[in-house]
Amino acid sequence: MPSASASAVDMPVPALTTAEFAAALAAIGGFEPRPLVAVAVSGGPDSMALAILVGRWARERGGEAWALTVDHGLRAGSAAEAATVGGWLKARGIPHAVLVWNGDKPATGIQEAARVARYRLLAAWCAARGCLHLLTAHHREDQAETYLIRRRAGSFVDGLAGISAVRELPQLRVVRPLLCVPRARLAALLDAEGQEYLRDPSNRNPAFERSRLRMDMDNEKREVALAELRTNAQARVERERALADLLARAVTLHPAGFAIVDPAPMLAAGELGERALGRVAGTIGGARYPLRRERLARLRLSLAVSPSRARTLGGCRFVPWRGRILVVRETARAAPPRRLDPGMPALWDSRFVATLPADAGPMTLGSLGADGVAALGRHGVRDDNPLPRLVYPALAAFRDADGLAAIPHLDYCRESGVMPHLVFRPSAPLLGAGFTVV
Repeated sequence: MPSASASAVDMPVPALTTAEFAAALAAIGGFEPRPLVAVAVSGGPDSMALAILVGRWARERGGEAWALTVDHGLRAGSAAEAATVGGWLKARGIPHAVLVWNGDKPATGIQEAARVARYRLLAAWCAARGCLHLLTAHHREDQAETYLIRRRAGSFVDGLAGISAVRELPQLRVVRPLLCVPRARLAALLDAEGQEYLRDPSNRNPAFERSRLRMDMDNEKREVALAELRTNAQARVERERALADLLARAVTLHPAGFAIVDPAPMLAAGELGERALGRVAGTIGGARYPLRRERLARLRLSLAVSPSRARTLGGCRFVPWRGRILVVRETARAAPPRRLDPGMPALWDSRFVATLPADAGPMTLGSLGADGVAALGRHGVRDDNPLPRLVYPALAAFRDADGLAAIPHLDYCRESGVMPHLVFRPSAPLLGAGFTVV
C-alpha cells in the first residue's frame, strides 16, 4: 500500500541532486546525445527516486525516459499498485508501461524465477522500441548486502567485487548509476519532492536471505564490507584489462562462429590463460554459465602436454590446425534446427541472429552437419572458400522443403533464391563492457 513520504532520518543527509546524478551517468558514458532510456520502477522509494532523476536528466538533453513496472502477479492488489505508480509518474510527465508476468509461478525459488521473468519482460520491451539502456536503482546498501551474501556462499574472487555498474545483455545494457549512493540520500530526495512510494512487505520477510541480512547489518559491518569490496573491485578491473589484452593478442574470432587461438600466449599466462580459454569456449559454445575453473585448468594442461590431440569442452571442439587451435562448435551439442518465418528475426544456438527476406518461404536454421558437407559438391558449392574445412560441419545452414537452401559463410544460395541475413551475435561475447566501478 502507498505510504506517506519518506520519514526523516536521525542525522539529516542531503538529497541526491540532478547534477550529481548527471555526473554519475557521464562517468559511465555510452548514451546518445538525445537519449532514450528505460528505468525499472517497482514503486518503492529507491526506484521512485531514480525515476524522478532519470526523467529530468533525459528531458534536459532532449531525450525521453520511460518507467517500466513489472506486475509479477504474486500479491493481491499488485495490478492496483502498478496503476498507482503510473499515476504518480504521469503527474511528473514520465511515460509509464506495466509489463505483466503471466503463466504459472513456481512453488519454490520464487524470487529467482521472478527476477528472471522481470529482466526478460524488461529486455523485450526495450528491444521492441530500440531502447539500449535500462537503469535500475541498486544502491550502496544493496552493494554491501550482495557482497556479504556472496562471501557467505563461498563466491570466487570475481563475485566478491560486487555488482558492476554496467551489465551487457544481448540487446541492451543494464546501468546501475546509484551504487555509491546511500539509501538515505534517495529518501531525502523523496522528502524534498513530497513524493509517495510503495512498501514491499517481502523486503522485511525473514524467509529471504537478503531481508535477514538487511535487518542484521549495522553501519560498522556495512563499512567493512564496502572497504573489502572496493579492493576486490579494483583488482577485478585490473584482471579484466589483462584478460582483454591476452584475448586481443591470442584470439581471432570469425563471423562464421569459430575462433583461431595462438596457444603459446595462452599457455604462458597461467590462470589468466585459463580464463581466456573459458571466454573463448563460452562464446563459441553458447554456454549459459561460465565453465568450472578446474576443467579449464585441465584443458590448458592438456594443450601443453599433448598439443597434437583434439579435445572437447563446453560444447566446443579444440582442434590443432597449422600451429594454432581451431575452436569450433560441437555439432552434436548445437541447438536443434529452428523454424524461421519471413521478416521475423530469430536467435539460434545462442549465437546467430537470422532474418529471412520478406519474399522468402519458411526455412529452418541449423548446423550444416556431415551430411550437408557431403552434399556440397552436388549443390555446386565452390571448393576454394578460405575457411578451414574442419569448420564446415558447424557452419550455420538454411534448409527448406527442397533441402539445402543457403550457407551464407560459404557464399552459397540456391539458384533463384535470396540469401538470408545472418549475424554472429553470441549471448556470451568474447569481450563485453567489463566490470565497471562508479
